Amino acid sequence: MQIQAKYFQLLKSLTGHNNLIRTVKFSPIDSRKIVSASDDATIRIWDIVSEKQLQIFNGHLEQVYAAEFSSYGDMILSCSGDTTIRLWDVKLGKEIMKLEENLNSIWSTCFSPDCKNILSCSGNKIQIWSVNSKKVIKRLEGHSNSIQSVQFSPDGKMVLSSSEDSTIAIWDVESGERLKELKGHHSSVRVAKFSPDGQFIVSGSEDTTIRIWDVKSGNELKKLKGHTDVVRDVCYFLDGYTIASCSRDNSIRLWDVKSGIEIQELQGHSDWVIGLDISRDGNTIVSCSFDNSIRVWG
Repeated sequence: MQIQAKYFQLLKSLTGHNNLIRTVKFSPIDSRKIVSASDDATIRIWDIVSEKQLQIFNGHLEQVYAAEFSSYGDMILSCSGDTTIRLWDVKLGKEIMKLEENLNSIWSTCFSPDCKNILSCSGNKIQIWSVNSKKVIKRLEGHSNSIQSVQFSPDGKMVLSSSEDSTIAIWDVESGERLKELKGHHSSVRVAKFSPDGQFIVSGSEDTTIRIWDVKSGNELKKLKGHTDVVRDVCYFLDGYTIASCSRDNSIRLWDVKSGIEIQELQGHSDWVIGLDISRDGNTIVSCSFDNSIRVWG
């Protein structure tokens, strides 16, 4: 079966972080800009065309697990092993808000689509914060082990979580109720993300598989096999037809959603690849690794 897709190759490597890099994300309004977060406790903004670091944000006291731009690209949200969530003003280059309620590391955080709320997870609990009041407005509980990732649905009405308890959960934001529990992975689910249209979910696990699920029914639709170690991150292309994944096997792989066939394997990192993102036009992939580098593919 012949599948037509863009062929990606390594374009450049960005270095500057002094420790492993946990996450890398594109700006939603400028595909030249990315934000990265590292165990060196810094957050950095880069221009991937000039290969220059544009800004460095200091403030977290321990490793930064996640960072992302707001929908307008004017703020950055981050979370850390120092038990805080922080909001940064890109133009001013400084911290403008610190949220702190937990005694545990905060593994994952993200904005709601309208940027009025913030989602976070700590231990086996999920918190929804109001940016305006700086307080937790809802808590979602039900996982029996540590939560690895959280995400709002594209319409902001649902929350998706993945956990070390080997399950994925879909929650209703308004009621706080768990709508679905997705079972199928045999080990910790490191990441789960909605498709761009919100109808499907892709997940990656320590069982080395990637799975695609139907949101409405909660059924597993496909199991993608190819990685030889833990799958650390997964991401849909904006068109919903292709998925990118990265793994502790040091590779990035591209998959055709409809057939479940692996399209391409990208090699270049010298250690675990633990985060990736795709530009909105689908022409560029950025990845980050335990080798302290960011790679740009196109």
